[in-house]
Amino acid sequence: MTTHASTAVSPQLPPRHRSAEPQPEKTDRLRKYRPDLQGLRAVAIMMVVAMHCGIIDIHGGVDISFVLSGFLIGSQLLSEISRTGKVSMGKFWARRFRRLAPGASLTIVVTAVFAWFFAGPFSFRDYMKDGFAASLSFINWRLAENGTDYFANDGSQSPYQHFWSLGIEEQFYVVAPIALVVVAFLSRVLTRSRFLIGLFLAAAIAGSLYLSVTQTKSDQPLAYFGTQTRVWELALGVFVALNARLLSRMNVWFAGFLSWVGILGAVGTALLINEHTPLPGYAVAGPVVGAALVIAGGCAAPRLGAEKLLDNPVFDFIGNASYSWYLLHWPLLILFPEIIDREFGYSDRWRVAVISFLLAVCMHYLIERRFKANVRMVQIPWRGILMGLSLTATAAVVMTLAVRVVPLNIGVQTTAGAVAKGYQGAASVEQAVKERDHPVLSQDTLLKTPTDRGDHGCIDQLLVTEFVMQEDCVTGDTSAKKTMVLLGDSHAFQWGNAFNELGLKLHVKVITVTKSGCTPEAYQITREDLGREYTECTAWRKTALDKIDELHPDVIVVTNRVQWTTTRAGADETFKRLQANGAKLVYMTDSPHPNFAVPDCLARNSDGVAACSPKSAAMLDFPEFRKAEREEAEKYGFDVLDTVPAFCADGYCPAVIGGEVVYWDYSHMSGAYSTSLEPYLRPYFKKFLES
Repeated sequence: MTTHASTAVSPQLPPRHRSAEPQPEKTDRLRKYRPDLQGLRAVAIMMVVAMHCGIIDIHGGVDISFVLSGFLIGSQLLSEISRTGKVSMGKFWARRFRRLAPGASLTIVVTAVFAWFFAGPFSFRDYMKDGFAASLSFINWRLAENGTDYFANDGSQSPYQHFWSLGIEEQFYVVAPIALVVVAFLSRVLTRSRFLIGLFLAAAIAGSLYLSVTQTKSDQPLAYFGTQTRVWELALGVFVALNARLLSRMNVWFAGFLSWVGILGAVGTALLINEHTPLPGYAVAGPVVGAALVIAGGCAAPRLGAEKLLDNPVFDFIGNASYSWYLLHWPLLILFPEIIDREFGYSDRWRVAVISFLLAVCMHYLIERRFKANVRMVQIPWRGILMGLSLTATAAVVMTLAVRVVPLNIGVQTTAGAVAKGYQGAASVEQAVKERDHPVLSQDTLLKTPTDRGDHGCIDQLLVTEFVMQEDCVTGDTSAKKTMVLLGDSHAFQWGNAFNELGLKLHVKVITVTKSGCTPEAYQITREDLGREYTECTAWRKTALDKIDELHPDVIVVTNRVQWTTTRAGADETFKRLQANGAKLVYMTDSPHPNFAVPDCLARNSDGVAACSPKSAAMLDFPEFRKAEREEAEKYGFDVLDTVPAFCADGYCPAVIGGEVVYWDYSHMSGAYSTSLEPYLRPYFKKFLES
């Protein structure tokens, strides 16, 4: 989506070495302009927009674009190497800057402005960090490091998230010309043919495809966003470009058949992929190979090939605006629900697609074409490079200032000098319910909440398969003789501050045994962000229970987030195992679950703060499974501690209690509020530890 559908003649060896191999027959079937490629670009962007907007569940548009970009850029580079034996890096990068930098920089800055007005204030800061990474073309690595789920539908998506693919392409543009020049030089010296170039590309394709398949199983976010797992798609396009002259001599009937198989295979396999398919893995091979076949077949210019479908004025027009459409549709899709301030429906998705296309057409003709065809920049490449660097630097500076200088757009009425104490007994919760329309809250407390995730105890992340005792896992009175184990997932970890205080007050050592998204009950869990069964949880749970047996603790506390996959058999297996340990057993019911970002809700609702403190019935999700877990725990001798009174009263669960924001996100309580709950726990656990 970032290159034009014109390509130079097929790459050959430099003139001084051409006599070393048979000369190909002259053919006029290699064309400088390929209308089928312009049509393929239009198909790719329509697939992307349709999938993102939820109009059609079709995937693989970006993968088709990668192959197309690889072919077009590869054709340009190999043709120049064929003519001169080298690549003018200045001219190449100047072309890339003129093509990419104006639209990308404008999109990044304008999106920041709209995000400040319409996005949540805390989301805004994260967005700007993403914008900074996007402006410097490394956002794909930021998303991979953060474990981003690209297909999440929970409001966590960034308006800059789609820049991941542009980042990969731009990284490719930096490395590809250098790599091809080096390999072409070695090929001339060692083999006097193109064999070494082809071998290099084949190795890159095979290695990257292997990483795509294997890393999708072990670390799906890294595989999805990582450059190393996407290089094969770009390299396949370059490989087709390398063999374009040979492909142009195909039988035209076979070439036409090949192109039809390619377009039908690309679209057909793309329709078979859904949000639960592990991506990229092997699943993207259908759209990738299909795109390569369309391009390869079109090299022979078959009269009855897929070009009959792809070459039309509509696709040509869409293809021209494809880059701008890609840039604009995603930020509008993410921010549009906030702009209209109502439920986002199917018709709104169509509106986003249409509005973003109209804006893209404007940006293409008013900005993109002006820079691309600027005579002074074309004739003097350094001007194009300077322009690109200036725009890139400007976008990066704007993002930096937005993070460090621009004030958050907070709408809630805060109280200067309000003291944050958190939970102060049942009366504090009841008072908070009464004050839910106008909570007593200081701005400093609100601003610190999104990062106040607790700092006591340890938690193993998704891909960890074995529990290993670490220093951070031991809190409370670490020299005490009595030991208490806190076992569970992140909904157990969120109690870490409270149990640390409890351990200090009751002189007990607290050992945190927790893993993200991994409940102690032995039932199967499938995670969408991994795209498969959560096997790491099963392996980790076994080692954790073995370690607890070795510890012989005085008390074992189990708590976790209730999930719809809960089974009585899974609870039975774990609770029976813990019963055999001989420790005193406590089951803490799951905390209420807001299902929305509480700090953002508070900061944005100047007139409707009460909406951030919903009725308790809405916060206690999966009541039937909550009941089942409690009954199974009681069956195996657990004493049950109901946590709900620490959060809810009179039918409501207030977002602010005692001046503290209860949750730092949509599910987990803030570290400060957790600390304040020690008095709630102390009377209950004191009887177990003193008996």
